[in-house]
Amino acid sequence: MNNKIPTPSLNEKLNTVISKNTFYFYNEEFEEYHEGHISSIAQNIFLLKNRIEQEGLKESVLLEHIINVEDGLDAILTITGFSKESLQRLITFIRITNDEKISALVNKSYWPEEEYESEWGLDKIKSLIKSNEKFAEGIVNLFFKGLTVPILKQVLPLFEYKKLDIRKFSFSVESLVDTIIRYKTKGAYKASREGNPEVVIEEILTINKLSFEKGKFKIPEAGNIPRTMDFIVPNKTSPKMIIECSYSVTTASGMGDKAKTEKTVADYLKKNYPKVVFVGFVDGIGWYVRRGDLKRMVEAYDFVFTFHEEEINKFRILLREVFGAK
Repeated sequence: MNNKIPTPSLNEKLNTVISKNTFYFYNEEFEEYHEGHISSIAQNIFLLKNRIEQEGLKESVLLEHIINVEDGLDAILTITGFSKESLQRLITFIRITNDEKISALVNKSYWPEEEYESEWGLDKIKSLIKSNEKFAEGIVNLFFKGLTVPILKQVLPLFEYKKLDIRKFSFSVESLVDTIIRYKTKGAYKASREGNPEVVIEEILTINKLSFEKGKFKIPEAGNIPRTMDFIVPNKTSPKMIIECSYSVTTASGMGDKAKTEKTVADYLKKNYPKVVFVGFVDGIGWYVRRGDLKRMVEAYDFVFTFHEEEINKFRILLREVFGAK
């Protein structure tokens, strides 16, 4: 007796998806929970708005709100459009920098004295706000006076820097529209080619009259999946240099996979193109935070650069050494 379960035909499988389509999957319990969270944040924001209208727009009002109101910090972030992860990255930057003005603004001398080993999560940030008034005062100062600190203008993209605008707490139509637009256009902003640091590499190669192309290498060790290289100089037929670019502001579990893949690619290149120089541009606070993945990542490359001006100059020197470029 044949006990094999008969499989449906292609048309039957296709018809299942078409005729029994739920169109938009949703989990009712999750949806209700999320709607409750939205309602809570909205009430939180209206509470802050009423206090500002009654007492005026001052640091003490925001300070009291984030210390004493549950999820008060979430209201501040929602009004400005500043994401939780962006706040974590900014606090990480402040922890590792020694700039006097930003340190004074955020009362850094009152922050926990601990050597940087890992990024503070949002729960820890909220806990410090509740337990350390000077820390909480520093967070408020970021949104009140952040635009006055030169180093923030230097390190933050203008798209993020403009969110640190105290006028957003006036709840004017103009400020709220600005926040809405920044929410709406964030995806397009991040995806825009003009905002991609690869453009910097492309311009340097072009100025030095070096031809390049993007190309795929089918690497058996990586499951025979074609891997597209960002820049193959001068071409895939006779490559002399291969450049990969990974700029990350956010963090993700995929960064570990990326690092593992780059090592596989590096081994393949050394075996099949032993004279090729493998270059990696690895930059962004996302990589700074993921130290373990970063170590595995940089091990793959012959040379590693960031987009710091000094590193760009070192890259130009390497081009001259490899290609005799001007």
